[in-house]
Amino acid sequence: MRLAFILLSSVVFILNVQLTRADEPSRTYENKLTPIRHPKPLLADHPEWVEPVRETNRWEAPAIVNDADADLHVRAWRWSYNARGIIETPNHLRASQTAIVMVHPWGIDDGQGWDSPEPAGVADFCTPAKNHLAATHTRTVIDPFHKSLRGKVAAVLYSLPGSCDPIRRKLYRSFTHNPGPEERKQGTQELDAKLRGFNYHGEPLPATLKLSEDKPVADYFKQFPGLDATARFNNAGFWDLPIPVTRGVQVFPDDVVVYDAEGYDKLREFLRANGVRHVLLTGYATDMCYAKTCAGYENLSKDFNVFLVGDATLATFPAHDTPKIATSAHIAFASLNQLVTQISWIKYEPRKK
Repeated sequence: MRLAFILLSSVVFILNVQLTRADEPSRTYENKLTPIRHPKPLLADHPEWVEPVRETNRWEAPAIVNDADADLHVRAWRWSYNARGIIETPNHLRASQTAIVMVHPWGIDDGQGWDSPEPAGVADFCTPAKNHLAATHTRTVIDPFHKSLRGKVAAVLYSLPGSCDPIRRKLYRSFTHNPGPEERKQGTQELDAKLRGFNYHGEPLPATLKLSEDKPVADYFKQFPGLDATARFNNAGFWDLPIPVTRGVQVFPDDVVVYDAEGYDKLREFLRANGVRHVLLTGYATDMCYAKTCAGYENLSKDFNVFLVGDATLATFPAHDTPKIATSAHIAFASLNQLVTQISWIKYEPRKK
C-alpha cells in the first residue's frame, strides 16, 4: 500500500510537470523496449562501495537525451515495476551544458579542524571510523571522476549546510563572489582558528535510565535514541561552525559552493544563467542529503536532466561495516523516478571538426 501511494504521487507529479511544459518544443519518443540478452551486473566497477545490481530482466530503449553536437555520452538505467525490469538508455549530452554537482562533501575528521565531538558526538556518517571510510571513497572514486571532466563540463559545484558566512565567502566562490588568492589565504587562516577554537566535547553516554514497568522499551529509546546530534552530545554551537569542503576533493578556484540556506531557487537560476541543462550528481548521503537537500535530486530533477552517478555516492550504513548494501538499495529505490549511471558509462568524446 505504501509503495502504491508513492508511485501514484509520482505519476501526479509527472503529469503536473508535463502540463506546465505544454508550450515547450517536444518530440515523439518511441518507447520501444528491446530485451538485453545476458546482461552484466550494474554498478559492478566498485563492489567494495556499492553492491552490484544483478537484476537480469533488462531492456534497451532509445535515447532520452539526444542533443545535437553531443560530446558527452551517458548510458543510464531506471527500474520500472510496470515493465517488470530495468530499462537502459544511451544518452547524448553537450558537455558545455552539463554541470557536476556534489552534495554535502563535509570536511569532517579530515584534519581541517572540524572533528566529531567526544566521547559520543555524531556528524556526517556519525562515527569517526565511518567518516574516514567515506573520505577514502571521496579520494579514490569521486575526485578522479571530477578531474576527468574538468575543462569539459560547464561547472563543478558543491553544496554545504548553512549560509554563505564571512569565512567561507573568503574561501570559496559563491553565487555572488569569487575570492582572489589573498582573500582565500585569509579565509583559510580564519577557518583554522574558528574550527580549532571550538570545544569538541559533549556529554558522555547516560549511565542510568528511568524505565517504567508498563512501557520500558519506549522509555529506553526516548532517553537513549540511536541518533542524537543535538548539543547534548555535540556541544552547543557545533552546527553553527563553518563546515568546509572535504579535503578528499580538490576544489578549484572557479568551482562554486552552494549553501542550503540560500534555497533551491538561487541554485536553479545560477545553473540556467550558465547554460546548464544536464546534471551529473555525486555526493553524500544517498538516503538523505543526496535526495532531499537544496542540491538534492528531488529538487534538481524538476528543472534539469539529472543523472545519479551511482558509484559516486554512499548511503549511511548503521550497524554495518560497509556502505555497499545500503547504497545499492537506496540507488535502486531512487531509480523508480531517476536515471542512474556509473562512472565507466560516462564518456567524453570531442566532436571532430
